[in-house]
Amino acid sequence: MARRDTAPSRPRLPTGWRRLALRAPILLFRAGLGPLLGNRLLLLHHVGRVTDLDHRVVLEVVSHDPGVDSWIVAAGFGPKADWYQNLCHQPKTVIQIGNRPHAVTAHFLSPDEGAEIMVDYARRHPRTARRLCGFMGFPVDGRVASFREAGRAIPFVRLTCAGGHRRYGRGRT
Repeated sequence: MARRDTAPSRPRLPTGWRRLALRAPILLFRAGLGPLLGNRLLLLHHVGRVTDLDHRVVLEVVSHDPGVDSWIVAAGFGPKADWYQNLCHQPKTVIQIGNRPHAVTAHFLSPDEGAEIMVDYARRHPRTARRLCGFMGFPVDGRVASFREAGRAIPFVRLTCAGGHRRYGRGRT
């Protein structure tokens, strides 16, 4: 699972009120209000690789394939994001879309697959793609080639429904 070494420095993880604002959707999911967030966000449960505790994070769905029940998400803060590292350690987990849980297995995509996913995302959401790439430190100029290059450096994960999943960890966060 080779990851990208050519990525620019990632934005610093949010702290204070910004962190609280980014974690607010978790409270909506916990309150049973996940459907208000639509199909563009999912709640990912991940087990801590050191603590074995259950953690949650809300991620944007970059792409969804209903034919095989799979969702693609991106590690915008890079491969050092805790949820990404936890999935590397324990790829079988659970996601929640709206109020429906799905047992999934994480598959880590290649840089070439990431490039094509980013190009497709930029076609569907051009303004959001430019803002996100800029936030992550990738210079994009609107051309397909610049989005392709950014996509090669962003770690993408495909979450696919499958059996044989481990239950959550011992605690909650």
